[in-house]
Amino acid sequence: MIANASFATLGLDPLLISAVTELGYQQATPVQQSAIPAILQGRDVVAGAETGSGKTAAFALPLLHSLHTQTLQTTAKGNQVRALVIAPTRELAIQIGQAINTYGQYLQPRLKVCTVFGGVSINPQMLALRGGADIVVATTGRLLDLLQHNALKFDALQTLVLDEADKMLSLGFSEELGQVLAALPKKRQNLLFSATFPPELEQLIASLLHNPVQINLAKQDENLIEQHVYTVESERKNAALIHLIKTGDWQQVLVFASAKNTCNRLVLKLEKAGIQAAAFHGDLSQGARNNALADFKEKYIRVLIATDVAARGIDIQQLPYVVNFDLPRSANDYIHRIGRTGRAGQQGYAVALICADEEEHFRLIEKRMKKRVLREQIEGFEIPLVGE
Repeated sequence: MIANASFATLGLDPLLISAVTELGYQQATPVQQSAIPAILQGRDVVAGAETGSGKTAAFALPLLHSLHTQTLQTTAKGNQVRALVIAPTRELAIQIGQAINTYGQYLQPRLKVCTVFGGVSINPQMLALRGGADIVVATTGRLLDLLQHNALKFDALQTLVLDEADKMLSLGFSEELGQVLAALPKKRQNLLFSATFPPELEQLIASLLHNPVQINLAKQDENLIEQHVYTVESERKNAALIHLIKTGDWQQVLVFASAKNTCNRLVLKLEKAGIQAAAFHGDLSQGARNNALADFKEKYIRVLIATDVAARGIDIQQLPYVVNFDLPRSANDYIHRIGRTGRAGQQGYAVALICADEEEHFRLIEKRMKKRVLREQIEGFEIPLVGE
């Protein structure tokens, strides 16, 4: 891998390079340096890459290059799809679709990109797919709906991309994914990106990919993530969170809660304390989720309270604070959560509020992280020792 490689050295169309240069991309990230040449050669690729590593451009740029190069010979028609990108959540699908359109904005003729997902009417999406598409970005559920309506065909499919494949399986989409894969032609290029590689994903990789190029990237610098674990009484967690945000003057705080009703309840508590906040979970409409995320990114609200399912794939640049109000079930999810801060050379703070009955579970998380985190108490929220 070449240190600080420019996009011009990776064999991409100059019009694509113009688009990424305009976006301020100066050097290719490690995953881009490794993946782009392999994808351009038509190889299958499996890459270990976190959100924020530049993985979207790592598959989108060579995909656009290859499809554009072939466009003069063949174009999408008759509801045919030339490339399919599958994402685990609506938000991630939207982000990928927007990124692909931005990267390909100077290509002529423009490649047709359709993003399809549930939670909204299927009719406009069916209309958009008429005449086929060069690239479809989709969630599995909506993809199966569209297949049932004969709204798209995969006879001419050249490339399949599975993004955040680990989360696709952990969210219970393995059966839906299997149905989609069964509808695809066997001869195709397969690209798989994932932050973790649990056993069930390893099995999928073995059955899906053919002699893949394996890209194993080092995790982000953990030294940039300052972890704090505060022990508090469960009934005082709300007040402790408010205290930390106010006394520390925290801005842009992503709080993880285990349940949707906890998200809603926390928003009311924070708003009552004068802290602007919004919930982000699956029961909210697509429009409400989009608005909440946009307001958080633009710093109109200080706190976004999310479930793991809803937050997966959301890329917020330079996120300074992540709070585990509730611990996740799996250690991998905890690592995912705190890995959203401390990126791009910026210091980040990862905070966990744990009560006595969560201590044993947190020790399992520490074992998985291979790191022991000092337990601290918050002034004014100390837990009295037995006998005091």
